[in-house]
Formats: sequence, structure tokens, C-alpha cells
Amino acid sequence: RYNTKSNKRRTLRTPGGKLTFHVLKKKAKGPHCGDCGKALIGLPRLRPVEYRRLKKRERHGNRAYGGSRCAGCVRSRVVRAFLIEEQKCVKQVLAEKMSQT
Repeated sequence: RYNTKSNKRRTLRTPGGKLTFHVLKKKAKGPHCGDCGKALIGLPRLRPVEYRRLKKRERHGNRAYGGSRCAGCVRSRVVRAFLIEEQKCVKQVLAEKMSQT
């Protein structure tokens, strides 16, 4: 077997004194925010196959964009959406005033 990234081995000494190989798993990177790239807190750092074995509630956070965006990015998205809606309302009011005069 070749010493590839997916086939790492470590030599360990057993309590009986024998040397054995342990096949190592790849280190998990864990979920990250899709906007800023920060690691998402409160979610387990597992390999992709292991996420499929978890329940849905264990795979993502329980809020809007849970499991894909961090709290700061969600906050900025909500504020941006609110400001855009406010701008639409202001435009509509100004258009009504212009049509009345």
C-alpha cells in the first residue's frame, strides 16, 4: 500500500510489547461560513461521510442560515434586506408626492 493522504499509518507498541500498525483517519476540517470563511461554532468537526450518520438537528444550527452562515453574516444579511425594503418604501412615498403635485 502506498503512503497516500487517505492511507496514513502509525506504528504503535501494544501493552504486550508487539509493534502494530494503526490506520489513521483524515483530520476533519469542519463546517465554515460561506461568506467570510470562519469556522461555525456549535457544530461537530467530522468528515463528510460521518455527517450523513447524524440527525438533521445535529448537522446544523437552529436558526436562519443555520449550518451555512455565521451569526455576524446572518445579522448583516438581515440588516441589508431591511434597508433595501426601507429604500423601496421611501421611493414609493416620494413617487406618490410627485404625482400629487
